[in-house]
Amino acid sequence: MLHCFVIDDSEIIRKYTRLIFESLDFRVSEAEGPIAAMERLRSDAPDFILVDWRMPGGSSLELIAKIRALPLDPRPHIMYVMTENDPQEIQRALTHGADSIILKPFNREIIKLKLDEISAATSPSPASA
Repeated sequence: MLHCFVIDDSEIIRKYTRLIFESLDFRVSEAEGPIAAMERLRSDAPDFILVDWRMPGGSSLELIAKIRALPLDPRPHIMYVMTENDPQEIQRALTHGADSIILKPFNREIIKLKLDEISAATSPSPASA
């Protein structure tokens, strides 16, 4: 079973995201901020991590860089969750180690499409198999 780790200061967003991923047969864990997230990641390596772009208690971009410095195996796919389509912020997130961007508001269909897109990008093509 794939594991998704949701890092967001909003309990409502964490619960909503949990419901979406559980409906897609994921195991889900949560953290409300960077400190709790880093503590959890020391003992649990998820397949996907959703990081909200604005959180009290620390920089989301610094959190992504710290996650990338951890020896997590397999390397999790980090989705940076934003409320604005800001090209400069997107570039900063990618530079700090995010793998993809997802915009709020999102729903189950959007998450499913994003996961399908990620799967297609990481699966070997038929020509190389």
